Amino acid sequence: MTPSAPLRVTLPMLLALVLCQVSQARTVNRVIIDAGHGGKDKGAHRGKVYEKTLALSVAKQTEALLKKKGMPVTMTRRSDVFISLTNRAAIANRYKNCVFISIHFNAHKSNAYHGVETYYYGTEGSKLAAHIHLRMLSRLKIRNRDTRQRKDLAVLRRTRCPAVLIECGYISNAYERKRCLSASYQQNCARAIADGIIAYKNFKQ
Repeated sequence: MTPSAPLRVTLPMLLALVLCQVSQARTVNRVIIDAGHGGKDKGAHRGKVYEKTLALSVAKQTEALLKKKGMPVTMTRRSDVFISLTNRAAIANRYKNCVFISIHFNAHKSNAYHGVETYYYGTEGSKLAAHIHLRMLSRLKIRNRDTRQRKDLAVLRRTRCPAVLIECGYISNAYERKRCLSASYQQNCARAIADGIIAYKNFKQ
């Protein structure tokens, strides 16, 4: 995906957002994991490196980690198939008390861009994004490109539950593309996402 002009959200601001919550843990009964693109939609690509393939790999690993923690998971896709944005949101909207996580990798016409960014929609989406984003930064040791609200992304706007879209790195940057292809990087992405979801669920409001 191509980044828009960012609304800067600094790491201290993310920490403040996470730490200011009080009261009781949230009810999250299911996680909807959406591997971005698929089928005829390759997503971002450089040579034979396709966003759709990387996203599905991280999505499956995230699913396995969440299931080990006892969290029910629904995948929008498990193979290289095309699913419309409307249908992805519709899958999430079948369930109550769920969260929606869309996994992507980024690209830009300039190969200088690098880092991780997380998009969200709505107040609860911003809190979910903060939990995941902090853990992505910690595990990946990567440039912080911040969290920001995106009202233009249908896959977020059409879901009724807290929803985020994670850009796990830039495959248009040669160094970062090599990292994104590594098993350890993908594992760390999955761990960060899973840990962030559980933290969001358990953190007192």
